[in-house]
Amino acid sequence: MSKQQWKPGNMVYPLPAVMVSCADKAGKNNVMTAAWTGTICSDPPMVYVSIRKSRFSHHMIAETKEYVINLTTEALARATDYVGVKSGKDIDKFKEMRLTPVKGTLTYAPMIEESPVCIECKVEQIMELGSHDMFIARVVAVHADEAYMDDRGSFDLSKAKPLVYSHGQYYGVGKHIGKFGYSVKKRTSNGKKKASYLKKKSK
Repeated sequence: MSKQQWKPGNMVYPLPAVMVSCADKAGKNNVMTAAWTGTICSDPPMVYVSIRKSRFSHHMIAETKEYVINLTTEALARATDYVGVKSGKDIDKFKEMRLTPVKGTLTYAPMIEESPVCIECKVEQIMELGSHDMFIARVVAVHADEAYMDDRGSFDLSKAKPLVYSHGQYYGVGKHIGKFGYSVKKRTSNGKKKASYLKKKSK
């Protein structure tokens, strides 16, 4: 297989295309699109979002130390793109895209009612990195839409048809391949898979 060498760049794709909602202390809401976001720690639960200083949301999050990561769906694709190319300095993006700001546990930042999962975050550190500042935050609450709960009470995000971003393009998520650990499960005598994980032999 032959590969081309390119200049350094961000090629970790696909990424979640999320809508980040926030507000200032005066009560003005805003929402923006972010793909530079993700998990950085599981215990305690920590996430980040990286935002350019020029973005209208930047000063709001820096002021209140709050934001909400709202997962998106194929049905929210147009709204997700729109709030990423329009500025909250000029328009009310919630109103323009008919998105509903709802109160969660945070003091200022609202959630988006139409999102299947809303992750409320409190900023603990702001890292100035260059083109973007990274807002490192602790997750204080997660709100999941009951419409995507299955009969066993488990959340099934696939039913919401989540949206991802890759190199300037939006995509739906493809077919299911397997769940975590499927590669090391062994089959029982009746043909069913048993969760028996491989262990390394001690020397």
